[in-house]
Amino acid sequence: MTPSPSISVAIIGGGPGGLGTAIALSHLPFVTVTLYEQAPEPREVGAGISIGRNAWNVLNLLGAAEGVRGGRLGTSWQRNGRTGEVVRTDANLVDANEHGQKHVEEDLRFASIRARRTRLQAALLEKVPEGIIQFGKKLVEIRDLGEGEGEGVQLRFKDGTKTTVDFVVGADGIRSIVRRTLFPDHHLHVTGNTAFRVLIPLSSIAHVKDFPAENGWWHGLNGHIYFAPVDDESEDQDEPRLFEVTVRSYNEPISPDRAATWAIPVTNEKVLSRTGEYDPRIQAVLRAVPEGSWREFAMVAGPCLPEITAWDKVALIGDASHPLSGAFGSGAAFAMEDGWILARALESEFPRSGNGDIDKAQTVRNALRIFQRIRGPYYERMYDFLASREKHSQGTRKEGDSDFESIIKTRVAGLGFVAGGKMDWIYKNDIEQVWKEYVAGEQAARL
Repeated sequence: MTPSPSISVAIIGGGPGGLGTAIALSHLPFVTVTLYEQAPEPREVGAGISIGRNAWNVLNLLGAAEGVRGGRLGTSWQRNGRTGEVVRTDANLVDANEHGQKHVEEDLRFASIRARRTRLQAALLEKVPEGIIQFGKKLVEIRDLGEGEGEGVQLRFKDGTKTTVDFVVGADGIRSIVRRTLFPDHHLHVTGNTAFRVLIPLSSIAHVKDFPAENGWWHGLNGHIYFAPVDDESEDQDEPRLFEVTVRSYNEPISPDRAATWAIPVTNEKVLSRTGEYDPRIQAVLRAVPEGSWREFAMVAGPCLPEITAWDKVALIGDASHPLSGAFGSGAAFAMEDGWILARALESEFPRSGNGDIDKAQTVRNALRIFQRIRGPYYERMYDFLASREKHSQGTRKEGDSDFESIIKTRVAGLGFVAGGKMDWIYKNDIEQVWKEYVAGEQAARL
């Protein structure tokens, strides 16, 4: 019997979503996968990244959890940015009385952390089989070849090379060229919010008296500053432990070129010019940042996509499928979940018996329908939630909230949606259980 030809898959983008998808698909013997990354070598821009229970769940499935370490978040502090007064606290660690003592050790192992993005990237890269990733491949064109002879998707890269595959995964981020090609009428807009990010040695701010070097937000009138350690205190390491500083500015000037401002070096002066209202301790921390270390990220966003697949042979994952500009702070987990579900969908649709022949187009088509059915509504729910939260926030603003303290308290109160389990469908999402429930539902429908 002649073996069936494998399904060829091209993944565009080598971030956490692309790498996670490559790992998941590489476990399927009937798939050949190639990941195309435009950078000339492995790299990750940014500063820290949050790893919560949903991320741990999928990292475990990918076999990459052990490689990720970071600073345990513990209690999140919400502070008045001008005085440092605590406005609200939220505990992230599990409660032994709630879960039972025997589960505490396991739960603490996978408690929420803030980690260096490079740690997550390295842990995933280690699990991608050799030869799958091609660097220096910037996609410039994606074309549907239709059906029949020559069917598939043709990809053309900036270096002049071309390839044709059965299935494309667009994991190329919020400014996705794959999404722009599939949905040309879908447009991003500049939100006016900008993040300035940096990692600095914790030792470099040890001189700042009474500064709480812990996970927390300091709120100002037109922005906030976020701090968090990104290294595990229990780790032995030769290099200094790092501390993340992110300055968020809410009202940056909006111009067409802002959409391209991503990880751009900026001066200390530019950052300091946006933080003059903050507590003197904050000023001291910001002055400790070495010149040339800050990176600027202009936030963009776009409307909800009713479909996150197209042509019966292309899927969008992660930020490419739901351009929300980090609204939930869990984008890497979402993207890795997408990739894992895609692998399960392909696996479920691949013929397990027969004469060895396979209709590759039909297998991919059916898998994409499953992916859309599971992940499409999940992202729609996120958009609906953000719309309702904004409506609630507008309703709770009072005419008298003109003084600074009232404004900050109202803003922080609006962040209470994370507490009390209201967001467990995101932050404690168990993607394996989601798949099991989908399969059980399909089996029940056939009875």
